[in-house]
Amino acid sequence: MLSKLNLSWKITLLSLAWIALVSYAHYQLNFDHGHKKVITMGYMPVITNLAAPLLDEASKDNTELYFKALKFSAFAEMAESLRNGKIDAAFIIAPLSIVLRQQGEDIKVVYIGNRHESTLVAQAGLKAESLQDLAGKTIAVPMRFSGHNISIRELLKEQGLENQIKVVEMNPPDMASALAGGSLDAYYVGEPFAAQTLRTGVSKRLFYVEEVQEKFICNLMIVRNDFIQNDPETVKIMVNAAARSGIWAKNNIDKAAQITAKYWNQPLELVKYALTEPKDRILYNFYTPQQSEMQAMADSMVDLGMLKNSDITGLVDDRFAKSVNLDNVTEDIHSIF
Repeated sequence: MLSKLNLSWKITLLSLAWIALVSYAHYQLNFDHGHKKVITMGYMPVITNLAAPLLDEASKDNTELYFKALKFSAFAEMAESLRNGKIDAAFIIAPLSIVLRQQGEDIKVVYIGNRHESTLVAQAGLKAESLQDLAGKTIAVPMRFSGHNISIRELLKEQGLENQIKVVEMNPPDMASALAGGSLDAYYVGEPFAAQTLRTGVSKRLFYVEEVQEKFICNLMIVRNDFIQNDPETVKIMVNAAARSGIWAKNNIDKAAQITAKYWNQPLELVKYALTEPKDRILYNFYTPQQSEMQAMADSMVDLGMLKNSDITGLVDDRFAKSVNLDNVTEDIHSIF
């Protein structure tokens, strides 16, 4: 009898110790040493995700809430971090959100990143003027589950080039060097990665994404549903600030470029070029997720053999974006909150 009681106490103590450990880990992850609440946002250094570094910069000196931007080099790694609770939100490539939802992840799309910031470039020496000129060549896209892959495969299908051009996956930060080194003929990606080779003359632009698909969705923000359920006010603040940051960036290009270049570890001239060439290219005000847009994306993925079904039930949560207030965004970056 005594041994059973001892065993029971041991189990109880172990359970309490585990709860304490999990609570401590949560505290360390979500609060800094000054008891400031920290929300960690995963992002890739592309213009569609401009909100991440801007929210980080604007909330650094906030005494209560800090939106920390964590840069990734691969979307798959970011997805796993969100899945495992290592980050609270992810600025992730759009079709991957559909895949995660169909895999059973209880996630929500709450915000669409800035649009019209992707470009298809090819080696300048190829003197290519169209996709037909890339027959027998290789084009890189960020990953299989990317809007770029869907877009290029639809174009190849429309133009009868499905079996004539090879499409490969490559992490965006590696694309420019691969093209410059001759191991890649062309790539289709969000800026500023295309601008890296355009500015140096290594590549030539075949088209901007808006020339083949208006209001193209590159990246969007997803959060786990338990985050929404447990802390809807913080999600609301984050989405509101993300939308307002786009308006701020549009009206303060020089300041936005300076901040972004620092976070991306990219030359200021490159970032400013990507944000302004051509002028007024980037769309900052189409941030509300639409069920119809996401459904069309899922349908395309089925048509291309990337998914078995197009079910996206429960994926879109547009209430936070719909409640955004864009009033009184001034030159001060802190005005995005």
